[in-house]
Amino acid sequence: MSSLFPTYARYPIALVKGKGSRLWDDQGKEYLDFMGGLAVTNLGHVPDEVKDALVAQLGELWHASNLFVNPFQEKAAKLLTDNSCADAVFFCNSGAEANEAAIKLARRYHQKVLGTGRYEVITFTQSFHGRTLATLTATGQDKVKEGFLPLPEGFVHVPLHDLPALEAAITDRTAAIMLELVQAEGGVIVVDPDFLRGVRELCDRHGLLLILDEVQTGMGRTGKLFAHQHYDVEPDIFTLAKGIGSGFPVGAMLGKEKLIPAFTAGSHATTFGGTPIASTVVAATIESILKQDAPARAAESGEYLVAQLSDKLLDLPLVTEIRGRGLLIGIQCTEPVADWVSELHQRGLLVVSAGPTVIRLLPSLLVSREDIDRAVELIAAVLTEAAAAKATN
Repeated sequence: MSSLFPTYARYPIALVKGKGSRLWDDQGKEYLDFMGGLAVTNLGHVPDEVKDALVAQLGELWHASNLFVNPFQEKAAKLLTDNSCADAVFFCNSGAEANEAAIKLARRYHQKVLGTGRYEVITFTQSFHGRTLATLTATGQDKVKEGFLPLPEGFVHVPLHDLPALEAAITDRTAAIMLELVQAEGGVIVVDPDFLRGVRELCDRHGLLLILDEVQTGMGRTGKLFAHQHYDVEPDIFTLAKGIGSGFPVGAMLGKEKLIPAFTAGSHATTFGGTPIASTVVAATIESILKQDAPARAAESGEYLVAQLSDKLLDLPLVTEIRGRGLLIGIQCTEPVADWVSELHQRGLLVVSAGPTVIRLLPSLLVSREDIDRAVELIAAVLTEAAAAKATN
């Protein structure tokens, strides 16, 4: 009997080693990883430059309180602000914490800087923003909320791509609008550019903050360093985690200069956010992403992957659409995909679902053409066999 709470429906695979796009289990079996720890290992497993920086820092300093000057954080933050529209960074430990910080910053800006008293945040159905009480309430999926009542007030949900419904939801309590530019957990739904421009216009007209959750889309995953760089829209606040630390737990909330007065000393804090180890890993990850032009490689590989999947799968009756951006790809199927995901694992390809009927692909941004071809071959084989079996029943 395990000593762990059974909060995960775990696949029956014990992974013990990884390098690049490969993983190995405790039996020595090798897997091609198109899951990426859920968009975490953007540079592949154990990237050399990040490993070297981490090992060096382990011999120097692990932790110092955030009550002291932290030059490691300063370096990581400058790399982020130099390569984005943001002016300031708050480091934390996860995507949920980053989104909590964004929500708190939006409220405090309205209440302490502007004096409006606004506190509500509008989010979208099928969104996913985290598992804390505030972020699961912000999430537009009921399944993550079961058994956690009462939920905190201050969140309103509207359908994605429905500007009239969004505008109707805005009141004198609204502080911000928060969304993902690809609803990854919600089925790999890409936000339409015209809709995002409409959201930005509503924020400007009503004095609201635009918060973009880039926890899964950030750090090159979509073919740009940040997904919002595909659009002619800048957020007031955006959040990062997952790919920012190459597997080391770290998150970040970034904001515009006008928001800095809202987060004064003592207004928000975390013991482990931006430790010397975490900040060193973040800096090494960003430097390696930029040095290898990983976003551009993700864009090119993503186009190739979508083309190959479309060629091999779209004639199958079980597949209706291939969608996504960069190397965040969803295969929309007509039936639940759980059994097919498990079969792919058995054949040595790790993928994950995005809702009940979507197979989600999240390979390393540095994935090779050969590995893409192998993954497509395996997916096509499993879905072709499933279609043939369905036809004979």
